[in-house]
Amino acid sequence: MLPDDQPVMPPSDTHPAIIIGGGISGLTAALHLAEGGLHPLVLEADPRFCGGRLAGGEDVELDGWHFRMEHGVHGIWAPYRNFHAMLARHDIRPVIVPAQEELWAYQQDLETRSAPVGNAIRRSWLPAPLHYANLLLNRGFWHVAGFEAYLAQLLVWDGLTMALAVDPLAEGQPLEGLSLKDMVRYWPPRVRALFIGLARNGLAGRPEDIPLSGFIAFLRFYTLMRRDSWEFGYIPADGGTNVIEPLAAAVKALGGAVQLGCQVQRLERLADPDGTGELWKVHWQAAESGKNGACLARHVILAADVCHAAELVQASFGPAAAGLYWPPSSKTAVARFWFDAPPRPGPEAGIFSGEFVLDNFFWLHRIQDQYRRWQRATGGSALEVHLYGPPELLEVEDAVLLAYARRDVLSLYPELKGHERHAIFQRNNTPHTIFGVGPAERHLGVQTPWPGLFCCGDWVNDPSPAFFLERACATGIKAANAVLAAAGKPAFALLDYLPPEPLAARIESIFRWGRGRLRRQRARRRQGRQQAG
Repeated sequence: MLPDDQPVMPPSDTHPAIIIGGGISGLTAALHLAEGGLHPLVLEADPRFCGGRLAGGEDVELDGWHFRMEHGVHGIWAPYRNFHAMLARHDIRPVIVPAQEELWAYQQDLETRSAPVGNAIRRSWLPAPLHYANLLLNRGFWHVAGFEAYLAQLLVWDGLTMALAVDPLAEGQPLEGLSLKDMVRYWPPRVRALFIGLARNGLAGRPEDIPLSGFIAFLRFYTLMRRDSWEFGYIPADGGTNVIEPLAAAVKALGGAVQLGCQVQRLERLADPDGTGELWKVHWQAAESGKNGACLARHVILAADVCHAAELVQASFGPAAAGLYWPPSSKTAVARFWFDAPPRPGPEAGIFSGEFVLDNFFWLHRIQDQYRRWQRATGGSALEVHLYGPPELLEVEDAVLLAYARRDVLSLYPELKGHERHAIFQRNNTPHTIFGVGPAERHLGVQTPWPGLFCCGDWVNDPSPAFFLERACATGIKAANAVLAAAGKPAFALLDYLPPEPLAARIESIFRWGRGRLRRQRARRRQGRQQAG
């Protein structure tokens, strides 16, 4: 907590780097700076917890059992190579519970159908990108999707072809004006619902709000190019706090500092009193006392979520920040239910689609340690569900949203009617990034137009194919490397991502060759018209 009677750091203290935001990206940057011999100061706005979307929360007590709330269950995916390596290097990588299967639940006209489909893609014997065709051999998929799935094949493959032909991140291709809605507009309703469900679970937005560039990049990273990219697992104990708290402790052990309750208001560029250059003055306000203060730094790393990053840049640079592209974001909510009976056997997680209000679910007693112990002792079960909007839905009061969540859960698991023991609804403070690629000149990257200011986070423009935790980690390392380079210290190497499977790589190269040929032909035609004119 912040002391009430003094600033966080006296203005005369000049730090080698101040990091704004104590989520994964900020703590990653801080850890690498501390390892490199610099002692950063991390300023986190939350007065209680670091972590951003991995932050912990208050305890919930039920019959003497204590369960720690958090922003929600997080999947730790196989392609998160730099994230895994960072945790392993500091011996804080938790045991991961491998995901077994995912259920697809679809509701139309109050009729609910469901089928396990995750392994149909993950365990396909067909090489990428043909592994999606394995869904057509899955009886459960046909049960939910119906005959229209057969009719939709050409439309689906046309969409996947676009994702193979264009790499929005590597090419810096924003696909301006196009959304996921444009891609799936003419698909049959149930097949469209499946892809929209996958997109909402990854990007937490409605089809019209999800930039097509973001969805294609998401699809490429998580499954299109390699079947094993769909492998993921869960943190079994205390969720994301089992990563965040050891990570913050490692930063402090190496000489860094983490200060909670510091809401940064504005950045100001000043001349260094000793005449050796310029400094950043970071203006902050204490979250609890409301007192103002400031501290100085040679470099600043902006690691806040996309909403707060946009507010801070606009407050600091005014007209110079006008016109910047900021990926959209969405508010999210979580509900947890405790039952005194188990559900029917089936997958530990899944997605809702169609007329459901909810977006996904996780059976906590199959994933996290405390819930496992409670389940063995009581014979009960515990479920977490996520709600990703739309915004007008989240304006409804908590009790109504909890009732909607209960209705959806019991529609899918009617055997649990009358068995609810306890329920809790939680709105998350940190928004979820709906990632999109903006124009290179307007979408901030790790390097910014302002000397000594760097950015990191899952919203940052960077050619790395990574997403979410891995993107936050990779850009955090790159931001730290930029500061280390300015200080004359060696940089940290980043791990490369596994290449596409051979067939996917071959198809991608053919499409890129074709696109290049079309561009050259168009250029020659334009040149010919200009000469003729």
